[in-house]
Amino acid sequence: MTISTFKIANKLITGKGATEALPEELERLGVKNPLIVTDEILQKVGVVDQITAFMKGLTFEVFTGVKPDPELSVVEDCTKLFNEGRHDGLIAVGGGSAIDIAKGVSAFTSFNGELTELVGTNLVSQKGAPIIALPTTAGTGSEVTNISILSDTEAQLKKGIVSDYLLPDVAIVAPEMTLTMPPSVTAASGVDALVHAIEAYISVHASPITDALAIYAIRMISSNLPKAYANPTNLEAREKMATASLMAGMAFGNAGVGAVHALAYPLGGRYHIPHGVSNALLLPYVMEWNKIACMERFRDIATALGENTHSLSDAEASDKAVIAMKRLCEAVNIPDGLRSFDIPESALSEMAEDASQIERLLNNNPRKLSKTDIEEIYQSAY
Repeated sequence: MTISTFKIANKLITGKGATEALPEELERLGVKNPLIVTDEILQKVGVVDQITAFMKGLTFEVFTGVKPDPELSVVEDCTKLFNEGRHDGLIAVGGGSAIDIAKGVSAFTSFNGELTELVGTNLVSQKGAPIIALPTTAGTGSEVTNISILSDTEAQLKKGIVSDYLLPDVAIVAPEMTLTMPPSVTAASGVDALVHAIEAYISVHASPITDALAIYAIRMISSNLPKAYANPTNLEAREKMATASLMAGMAFGNAGVGAVHALAYPLGGRYHIPHGVSNALLLPYVMEWNKIACMERFRDIATALGENTHSLSDAEASDKAVIAMKRLCEAVNIPDGLRSFDIPESALSEMAEDASQIERLLNNNPRKLSKTDIEEIYQSAY
């Protein structure tokens, strides 16, 4: 038996209408003047108004500077507003970007140095302002993880602040909050959640608890993502996707993710490809590479994806898992190939060098990868 630790947000509130619990949670946490962290689009389409309708009698301010793949500077800008407004808590409304910014602000407000000094693992020394996360996408799982992913424009890489102090105090996951997602975002974020579940299931740090969450999330996503993509108003499919994303987040937040994420980071850092899209694009090719290291686990994945593996060998079932994954990506129109994003083939070697340095993630992968191996995967995905 190996010892494993399981950590998530302090409190989870899920289901249709869960946002109604916001006032009670703010009171429980002693938050009287929160800063809402979100983006301009969610404010424009009325999602922020849905939240503030529950906050009568409270003073609050709204920061709308969140962008996809947010840069370190966005945390600094948001922190400045937080301090100037003497806010005492953070409400993150949005996808992973908004939640990651809120986490970064919580860490930075209680730190006297430069934000870059917090990049890494366990460099945050104390708990900062309380965080309530209300995800509007079903994909990142950031509402239950201890990491804030931010873009370092100078290094052209995504970097993480990793600390248990970043775990949100409350995660409120309500399916109606995801109804504004356009189909392309539904697809990319949904496959992103699937990546989290698959990488957690094959991680060298997987445990029986993360296995149960991951495999069930795979099953839910494979059957509900096409429905949510085809009919964005299908609230039942939305609710199941939101739950699956949450479960995948709990799984990878403890077992870790692997080579898909490591190889995706340079795509976001160098070419600003959205995180969910880059993960989704690379997943089948990394699965093809990884399957030899854990075929029995790939059999389970194939079954969860809806394949009949009863009479197949482990090797045949592993092939089925990759084929099923490619078919699902095609069904929701995930772009196929790095060249479709105008990435020059000459850049693959430098990208492989960048990815090979992300040992925090590669160490979770079931198959060890060299720089040459990574370049081969990029070449296959090109």
